[in-house]
Amino acid sequence: MSEIAIKVEHLSKVYKLYNKPSDRLREALGMRVQSREHYALNDVNFNVKKGETVGIIGTNGSGKSTILKIITGVLNPTRGSVEVDGRISALLELGAGFNMEYSGIENVYLNGTMMGFSKEEIDAKLDDILDFADIGDFVHQPVKSYSSGMFVRLAFAVAINIEPEILIVDEALSVGDVFFQAKCYRKFDEFKEMGRTILFVSHDLGSISRYCDRVILLNKGVKMDEGNPKEMVDLYKKVLVHQENEKPREATAIEEAPKETKWKKPFEVNPNAIEYGTKVAEIIDYIILDEKGLETNTIEKFSDFSIKMRVKFNEDIDDPIYAITIKNLQGTEITGTNTMFEKIAVAPQKMGNIQEITFTQRMNLQGGEYLLSLGCTGYHDGEFDVYHRLYDVCNITVIAVKNTVGFYDMDSKIEIADDNGR
Repeated sequence: MSEIAIKVEHLSKVYKLYNKPSDRLREALGMRVQSREHYALNDVNFNVKKGETVGIIGTNGSGKSTILKIITGVLNPTRGSVEVDGRISALLELGAGFNMEYSGIENVYLNGTMMGFSKEEIDAKLDDILDFADIGDFVHQPVKSYSSGMFVRLAFAVAINIEPEILIVDEALSVGDVFFQAKCYRKFDEFKEMGRTILFVSHDLGSISRYCDRVILLNKGVKMDEGNPKEMVDLYKKVLVHQENEKPREATAIEEAPKETKWKKPFEVNPNAIEYGTKVAEIIDYIILDEKGLETNTIEKFSDFSIKMRVKFNEDIDDPIYAITIKNLQGTEITGTNTMFEKIAVAPQKMGNIQEITFTQRMNLQGGEYLLSLGCTGYHDGEFDVYHRLYDVCNITVIAVKNTVGFYDMDSKIEIADDNGR
């Protein structure tokens, strides 16, 4: 019996792109038109062993969803082959096979039949499916009357409770409310414990790091590499900023030399960031660097990272204070510091000076999304003065393999001994 659940060999998917929609019809009628080829996938090879959880990551348009659709038979490849050994359940487009006029119960049997299960097999799983979906008497109503949350709950419940030999997941774990999401992740853990084969596509790098035994990185339809989750996530972060072939640079503390070139931000900045202050000193640039010096706002839990900003002085200032603050999405200040708290002496600054300030720290926050704020303040004639503050300039995404209770992780070390002290 083969140990390979999924075997992908020299897989390519090519689409023709036309200058205008009518050219497709003209070509179908035998007329010559201009077109060009687009490779959604180009000569991709990999295997997934039975009982293995493999993740696929990559930028938008890298071919992740295309490869899953070919494996599940939704699309046909242009070249190459896919061999699957085992019964598949796919979480691709939740509810794609639902009939909107049918009731929830009728759609359960419809989808189960489409997956290749008999009525008797679906009967045996029906209670588990309905308990998991937890939508009450709505299961007897047409799904066209469902809210979007109820719809995805039922679709997810059908797909995951059939208990296939191979589970294909495409960005479908985080559906519904937070309690339903927790239930989905527990079910995912059960699949791993049962030794089922899982092929998993997600932009959630925390989930990729937590669940996957191995990760495949795609870029523009080509397999760049495969390996352990940490190595592939690190490479993916470089791909995001087009620095996969560049060496990282080291961060410094405070520099006096003016910088003419703006830092490139490979992440989205907040166009509606709150800004105020006298601007006698002005924050003119900022960036976030991970432990390898890569410009990114995606930071791994328990790794070191740096927040850098440049401040230009429009007047002479004696004792500037530089600050950072990190808040959760609800606006609660989680942590922060400044040069006064850290007892860092900052020399008086003359008009026209530019300073570069680097805050380096260890990321102990739980996995999730946070907001970054920056500030430059000081005292003038004994009175506190805000020179420039930028609130919620960008988000910081923390990737965590495990989370604990609360906002931050104490990184506890636990020892257990029996009554004999062993």
